[in-house]
Amino acid sequence: MSAPPILNAMTVDVEDYYQVSAFEKHICRTTWANFDCRVEANVERILQLFDQKSVKATFFTLGWVADRHPGMVRKIVENGHELASHGWDHRRVTSQKPGCFRDDVVKTRALLEDISGQAVKGYRAASYSIGAENLWALDVLAEAGYEYSSSIVPIRHDHYGMPDAPRFAFRAASDRILEVPISTVSVMHRNINCGGGGWFRFFPYAFTRWALKTVNESEQRSCVFYFHPWEIDENQPRIENLGHKTRFRHYLNLHKTHSRLNQLLDDFSWGRMDEIFLGTK
Repeated sequence: MSAPPILNAMTVDVEDYYQVSAFEKHICRTTWANFDCRVEANVERILQLFDQKSVKATFFTLGWVADRHPGMVRKIVENGHELASHGWDHRRVTSQKPGCFRDDVVKTRALLEDISGQAVKGYRAASYSIGAENLWALDVLAEAGYEYSSSIVPIRHDHYGMPDAPRFAFRAASDRILEVPISTVSVMHRNINCGGGGWFRFFPYAFTRWALKTVNESEQRSCVFYFHPWEIDENQPRIENLGHKTRFRHYLNLHKTHSRLNQLLDDFSWGRMDEIFLGTK
């Protein structure tokens, strides 16, 4: 009898289109409330897709969003998904000092737990902004009661990355917390991101399927995949005066994301972060 397929972690970073780090220089946080909210409708589409495919996932949710849309948060949990923290208002950890970061992650966890009535165990940094220079953040997360983080990408990138980090889950902060990096595949001794986001829209779908299959079958490891609600929203308002690179990265192939996700959910087995990496049922 063949072994059951390896279960991979499906994750969603719950933020709206105007809250991405790439827009920080163009959109002030004090104006966020003035923008057309699209995250609630996009999360609803995601919940419907997951329900159709019988997939349970982890939703890393901004406190700012949860505070304004508690009904959406409750529906995520009622549908059997894991609720986790994405920080309060998408500030990169690299822009925060330990005290401010502690306040942020404590405040966000308390709100999410109050809304959902469930323990929040996981955290994901905005723009994967934990790396070699600020590993103190993992100590802060452990002290704040988080059991795992998914905040490191073991690649070289112009905005984030820790290329020397382990490719798979490892204990950190004196063994007090588990760090679960976003998935990469090793090609000619270089780590290539295959765990979602802009890379999922940039590479042909065949690459993602090959890469995840390689990690599952050749390395016998679970993958961690992520995307954002705005990535299935090709009709989102366009932000003006963006640089060419930023515009390309954000808007590339938005019209393909939903159909690719539909295929991805069929091609692999998926579950929640806490179930796969903490053994929680």
